[in-house]
Amino acid sequence: MLKLIQNEWMKLWSKKATWIMTGLLVFAILGMFGLTKWIDTVNNYEKQDWKTSVQGELTYVKEDLSNSGLDADQRERMEGQEKVLEYRLANSIEPLDSNSRESMIMNSGAIGSIAVLLTVIVAAGIVASEFTQGTIKMLLSRPVKRWKILTSKYVTVISFGIFLMLIGFVVSMLGAYLFFQSGNGQELVWNGKEVVEVSAWGKGLYMLLLSFANVFVTATFAFMIGSVFRSSSLAIGLSLFIYFMGSTLVMILAKYEVVKYIVFTHMDLTIYETDFRIVEGITMSFSLAILAVYIVIFLFISYMTFIKRDITA
Repeated sequence: MLKLIQNEWMKLWSKKATWIMTGLLVFAILGMFGLTKWIDTVNNYEKQDWKTSVQGELTYVKEDLSNSGLDADQRERMEGQEKVLEYRLANSIEPLDSNSRESMIMNSGAIGSIAVLLTVIVAAGIVASEFTQGTIKMLLSRPVKRWKILTSKYVTVISFGIFLMLIGFVVSMLGAYLFFQSGNGQELVWNGKEVVEVSAWGKGLYMLLLSFANVFVTATFAFMIGSVFRSSSLAIGLSLFIYFMGSTLVMILAKYEVVKYIVFTHMDLTIYETDFRIVEGITMSFSLAILAVYIVIFLFISYMTFIKRDITA
């Protein structure tokens, strides 16, 4: 199996397109950092007194907490915000500036938005290209079971996605140090017992891990479509469609119970680190369980189709 995976990696990196995609990832991330810095410099916003801002936010949170219509999850989140805001005011701890070096490091989840597009291209074509190029018969004529061949291709796709995420994280760290200054404030969070300081590096890696769920699910879907229909263009088109339109569908169906069981609702796990929820009443563990079910379904369809397909014609 390991040799098969090594062969797939060699085939992948022997293609000029793979190097171009990696270069595009680096260019896109540094470009975004440079553009953000330029906009910040040009606008040169006058910085508002942070205590006034925090006090206003605290007032808003207290008003929301007085609303009896909040569910348990919403109330718990807002109570945590209240404790953090009160702690800031009591101890004169300024929030981190949104364009500080630490903030840029912690917002590494955005890397997944770029990585998913590039990983989908590889996932869509890694099986489909064998059919379009006519190499599938030679590939399956080897004394190797079909499921092992497909597994080596799938592992290559996922490991390529991981590689892009790690490269993106390293480049984003470089961009953060090149373009931005260190902030004076601190990132704080309520852990259920007390207010604690958040490590910029720790949160950055955690956000990177959460954003990889989107890459993982979308790439697996593209892999399935490419394996079943033998068309990389169809796989790329459908995968990008669900990636960009999934949140819109979730908003349309938000008031219906069925939305909790749709894969689009759970693909972006970074929402659990924000105050924004399209669908209330779901947890991280529930989202992971739903994603696991969909991954199993996608892979089951891929394997059954690939193993049973007749290629003699």
